[in-house]
Amino acid sequence: MVKNTMDETKKGFMQNIGNLSFKKIDEGNFEYGIEISENCLNTGGIAHGGFIATIADTGMGNAAHIAAGNKRCVTINLDIKFISAGKLNEKLVGKVKILKKTRTLVFISSEIFVSKKIIATASGTWKIL
Repeated sequence: MVKNTMDETKKGFMQNIGNLSFKKIDEGNFEYGIEISENCLNTGGIAHGGFIATIADTGMGNAAHIAAGNKRCVTINLDIKFISAGKLNEKLVGKVKILKKTRTLVFISSEIFVSKKIIATASGTWKIL
């Protein structure tokens, strides 16, 4: 876990999701991860799309916060493409890349994997407050 981050991974709505880990790889790359628990499955028995969107938004938002010099950031847009399914007890790992940072915005992309299998891709824009 990165120190001095806006740790949204265990507060508010995120308390219902599980234990999302987050780490900084270097200045432009980050990683987040979480194990798929039973309460995160849809009725088909795979990871719910809303769960995947939530962890992508939170993981990428924490990266935006760090890239913005520890200033609070809010999601302006989030685009997700679901590619494959995650199953119970599998660990999802999101790899985050800061694409660009301006004075007021951070542009980010992320790929979410189970092992080497890609589950989803996400991209978005965060407003620096």
